[in-house]
Amino acid sequence: MSPIEPARAKTAEVERFSGWGNHPVVPAKLQRPERRKGLRPVGASSLARGQGRSYGDAALNSLGTLVLTERLDRLLGFDPKTGDLTAEAGATLEDLIEALLPLGWFLPVTPGTRFCSLGGCLAADVHGKNHHVAGSFSAHVRSFELVRADGGTAWVTPQEDPGLFWATAGGMGLTGMVSTLTLRMKKVETSWMSVTHSPARSLDELFDLLDDPVHDAEYSVAWIDGMASGSSLGRGVLMSGEHAAPDQVPSGRAALDWSPERTKSLPFSLPSWALHPLAVRLGNSVYHWAQGRRGRFVCPIEPFFYPLDSIQHWNRMYGKRGFLQYQFVAPPETARATVRTVVQSLADGGYGSFLGVLKKFGPQGEGLLSFPMPGLTLALDVPMRHGIEAVLDRMDAVVADAGGRVYLAKDARLARAAFERMYPRLEEFRQVREACDPSSRLGSDLARRLGLA
Repeated sequence: MSPIEPARAKTAEVERFSGWGNHPVVPAKLQRPERRKGLRPVGASSLARGQGRSYGDAALNSLGTLVLTERLDRLLGFDPKTGDLTAEAGATLEDLIEALLPLGWFLPVTPGTRFCSLGGCLAADVHGKNHHVAGSFSAHVRSFELVRADGGTAWVTPQEDPGLFWATAGGMGLTGMVSTLTLRMKKVETSWMSVTHSPARSLDELFDLLDDPVHDAEYSVAWIDGMASGSSLGRGVLMSGEHAAPDQVPSGRAALDWSPERTKSLPFSLPSWALHPLAVRLGNSVYHWAQGRRGRFVCPIEPFFYPLDSIQHWNRMYGKRGFLQYQFVAPPETARATVRTVVQSLADGGYGSFLGVLKKFGPQGEGLLSFPMPGLTLALDVPMRHGIEAVLDRMDAVVADAGGRVYLAKDARLARAAFERMYPRLEEFRQVREACDPSSRLGSDLARRLGLA
């Protein structure tokens, strides 16, 4: 088993899988093609799965077969004039960085881990710290080859087949299996980042920092203390960055060096007492102080974009019961109030977490089920504890009433009624899906839970 994969325990007949949150854990039959010609739906219900970095049940199929794309990871071609890279869908973001960053090319959009597949990035239409500037992943995809439910293939572009293209972008693998993908990379001068950390003593200060033009940057994200209360509720640190210029590279270091630090591993699941609210509160206080005082500095690309990738199996810190990541977005007119309500409710219940992220989104993309929309997005990791799902059910209602939505790639428990309130283009998606998969041969636990299959 790869050290970066979520839990996978063998049984006699099938294997048991989870998402990155280690909840839920379900059985599935497996197919593992060695070449693209072997990528196809199998049996009554199939789902392509890459690195399993979605958090909940989006890449689980307990009633059918998981078709693992991890061995379909070849880089097929690169055009240095345009930056267009063509690769198999099982290739990871790390594969692209390793091959192209030394040549001066970086990912146009990247989530918080480099250990996810290209196909998964398209299926979830991932976003990054630069959504307000560059949009989401699908905005930079030029084309892809899709294996349909009947086993046939189609080369899909946004110009020639916009319906299928934008249903697949953010469609959680339910329109077909992506076999290859062409992505337009971003030209950079160095592999270094010029970063500024700005501390905020409260949620209001953090909101103001995000809105202040003085802090405008190509990349920005705020860490938020999910355990603080009273006048310190929602305190945090705004972390903004730009690609460093050659004259900012530390003396003696190569401008386009890519040598990620050796990773450490969390060898076992931590006991439940390790995440006692008092321990998390203390850890958050130390982190707020340490990161807030860093000011301006230059660092390699890796710790800025992928700080958690330095610890293999970091998801084990939440124990054997796993955790939920709750991520939502709310539009500008309701964003501050919605974020405050969620932070306050989780903190009051002792469910606040160390891993809290607040970001600003730019314009909405074209994906029919894509998550980003203008406003603020908050993501919080919360351990599986008694009562947490009921609390999040109430937060779903708050988010839906505010005109927002929950991110499907992080979700493991959203109710169908709440989901249908959150995604206004849902019927368009269902029409495309019905046309390309009338027998529902493509399915997942998430799709069945939300009425998509």
